[in-house]
Formats: sequence, structure tokens, C-alpha cells
Amino acid sequence: MSISDKAPLGRHYDIDGRRLLLHRSGSGGPAVVFLPGASALGLDYLNLHERVSRFTTSVLYDRGGTGWSDPVALPRTAEEVATELRELLRAAGVQGPYVFVAHSLGGAYARRYLQLFPDEVAGVVYLDAFYEEWDAYMRDGKTRLKAYPVPGDLMLRLIVLFSRGLYGKMFATWPREVREALTARHLSVESQRAGAQERGDLPALRDELKAAGPVPDRPLIALTTLGIDTGMKLMMSKKALTEMTQGKISMYDALAASVQDGEHRVLDKARHSTIATDDPDAVTQAIHDLWRRVC
Repeated sequence: MSISDKAPLGRHYDIDGRRLLLHRSGSGGPAVVFLPGASALGLDYLNLHERVSRFTTSVLYDRGGTGWSDPVALPRTAEEVATELRELLRAAGVQGPYVFVAHSLGGAYARRYLQLFPDEVAGVVYLDAFYEEWDAYMRDGKTRLKAYPVPGDLMLRLIVLFSRGLYGKMFATWPREVREALTARHLSVESQRAGAQERGDLPALRDELKAAGPVPDRPLIALTTLGIDTGMKLMMSKKALTEMTQGKISMYDALAASVQDGEHRVLDKARHSTIATDDPDAVTQAIHDLWRRVC
């Protein structure tokens, strides 16, 4: 993916021969670091970032192969992504331990970081995030983790076409320069392909996490969304969606119970892909609450 177009915010750092984009605001610690979901970019969480930066250091970034960071072969292992993030934070002078805010696929990377570098993580806020025990809570085989082929260019162009309105609503309150650049970046075949590649083999990430042993105990707050993404409505039956929602509630209850200081909160109206803009008050409150616990 080209980074010839200047990013509207942030700066690039050289990490292992690649330039990675990071944007930071605020001061103090523990620093809050946002780990985007697949098909998401760091600046998608700008509304939350600006709120968090009022009480501590807040960090947004683009993983290698996404957004305004340099290309890299996708998908990657969770260890590769976690190690890259560690090196980037060090290069940018962001001191740990960190509070991670992990959305969707970002949950896999947060959990692998915990396994690799437990002393550098103070706690995690999971935003409807990846959990390696997903399959144990999904009764319908259609909702279990699978490997998916990356769509061809025609399908990716259709996804871009139907996504235009979604991004327009999501970033309506972003500063104009940021909104226009971020929307344009999303509405490219390259960006959509990168998202599909990143989430193309979720079972491999599950297996990697399980093979690495237990995830160290750190305080966490897990947020579950009950709203349904439009794309999910098109691809899944009402019965499957209901079973998936019920499974998610049980799963995140179990995730919260897996640590000494865990909590599970349910967001009735927020949806998986747009949790950051559907209920920013609840998400910010969860981040602040966990941050206060680990200060």
C-alpha cells in the first residue's frame, strides 16, 4: 500500500525497514494505545483518542500493511504484529506499561503482546474483540472461526461502493482534512484488500494464542455490542445472529471471569464495526475506569 499521500495527522517511524504511522496526544501515564480491528485504521478512533488525551497519553497507529504505514505481506502472525507494535512504541518514546484498547481483530494482537511482554501491559479494554475461545461459545457451525479467501477486485470494488455512506456517517464530526483523507483511504481497493487479508485466517491466530499458553492475568473490561452490522444481516440468518449474540455474551462473561479484576459491560445499541462512533461515551468511560484502576 502506498504512503505517497501525506497522512493528515501523526508521523512516521522507521521500524525494521518500514515506515509506520503513529499519532499521539496528551501526556502522563499509563499511556492508552488503540489496536484497530481488521479494515480499521488508527484515525478511525480519533473521537475516542481526543477524549482520552484529556487525562493521559493516547496513541493511534496503523499496523504494517494498513493505512498510511508501509506495505507488508498479509496476513501476519500475532507475534509479528505484537513485536512490531512494541518496537514502534519504543521508537516513539511512549513509555509502558500500557492500557490497550483492542477492537475486534486487535484483541488477538493485544493478547499475544500480553503473552510475550506481560510486564509492559497494565490492562486491556476489549471492544467486541477477538478471543481465542470463540468457538467454544458458538453452537452454530456457521458462526465459528474460519479461513476465508480474499475477494477479487470486482467484489472489493462493490464493497467500496456500498461502504461510502457508512464512512461518511462515521467520520461526519472529524476535522474536514482528516475526514476526507481517511474516507479516501478506506474507499480504495487496496485498503479493503488489506482488511480482508488480515482477517483471512482467524483459526491460525486462535491456534497461535492457544499454543503459546495462558494469557497473563491483567485487569480488563470487555464491551459486547448487541447491535448488528448491515453486512452481517445480509450474510447470516436471524437465528444465527441471535445465537451469535447469545454466545458473545457468555464468552465475554467468561473472559472477564478469567482474571482477578475483570468486568463485562453490554452495549445495547452499538454495533461491532462502529462501536467507537455508536457509543463513544460508554467506550470512553470504560477506558477511563480501567485506566484509573491501574494508575
